[in-house]
Amino acid sequence: MIDQLPPRSPEAIPVEASDSTGTIQRRARGFLALFFVAIGLYTLKSFLPALLWGCVFAISLWPLYQRAERRFGRSDWLPMIFTLVVALIFLVPVSLVGVKLADEIRSALEWIDDVRNNGIPMPEWVPHLPFIASQATTWWQNHMTSPQRLSHLLHSVDVGHGMQMTKQVGSQVARRGTLFAFSLLTLFFLLKDGDYVIRKGLVGSHRLFGAQGESLAKQMISSVHGTLAGLVLVGLGEGAIMGMAYMLTGAPQPLLFAMLTAVAAMIPFLAWPTVGLVALLLLAKSSMIGAIVVMALGSVVIFVADHFVRPVLIGGSTKMPFLWVLLGILGGAETWGLLGLFLGPAIMAALHLLWTLWTEERTDGKKAS
Repeated sequence: MIDQLPPRSPEAIPVEASDSTGTIQRRARGFLALFFVAIGLYTLKSFLPALLWGCVFAISLWPLYQRAERRFGRSDWLPMIFTLVVALIFLVPVSLVGVKLADEIRSALEWIDDVRNNGIPMPEWVPHLPFIASQATTWWQNHMTSPQRLSHLLHSVDVGHGMQMTKQVGSQVARRGTLFAFSLLTLFFLLKDGDYVIRKGLVGSHRLFGAQGESLAKQMISSVHGTLAGLVLVGLGEGAIMGMAYMLTGAPQPLLFAMLTAVAAMIPFLAWPTVGLVALLLLAKSSMIGAIVVMALGSVVIFVADHFVRPVLIGGSTKMPFLWVLLGILGGAETWGLLGLFLGPAIMAALHLLWTLWTEERTDGKKAS
């Protein structure tokens, strides 16, 4: 059919594009690429946290995964095992906390039922209060020991609002569970095809940014490794130490509070409220020595971790001042939530490297371009 077409005249044959036409085409391709990148990110906006968490997991586990791959060989079972281990690391503590919370809720419901029938007995320390012992005793006997008054107070609680909050919590748990599943799926494929992803990423980085693009990527990856060691591992260490202190001093629910302390300690200075709460609970149990021990040990552990251990682990891996690291951690956590603990230091590491390259002086006295 093509042979049957009439020959075109020389004027109809396209001529070679001029330089201005080539520039316009390159810009058009760039704008088209940016458009598709933007529309793609908008399409995946609900799943971006899951994808970013999968990338954080993969970057953190990649050195260990490479050693395991060199020892056991390449197979699809290896990334599956790593993914399963990561899932268990998160699901086992969450399950334990869920069981503990269920026990506490059941105990609270039993306590409410007992209060409705018998009231709240007056503690032994109320009659021994200084100055207001008689007034406090009279008020407690009139208001807290009467089942009728307490039953009216408990029935005045808005049950409908509580049910609505329960539904909201359930929907949030389902959504978080879905995002976590997609994070694990992303982790599996990143580990499985990690070499291919790294090779393609280096090619694209060299085309866009040259040799400095690879340096920037290495700096951000180092910040993720440093954050993992300086925040997650140090936080788990603080939780383990304080958990032993909670058990030895007889604190209520030591395992639950140890987990809460470990999670809170991943953010600098945030472990103080948890340790203070345990000390107050020990005081409520009339354990003055236990409260002092928990508060003193917690102060030493938190001070050493935040002022000595973390700066070495995080700042040492990226050669970045700890002030930059601290700003990245706190600012990232405020902006991005828990994911910001890793994104914030990575962003600050990239900015610090760009600043270093921009202000670096050459041997001839000129600034580096």
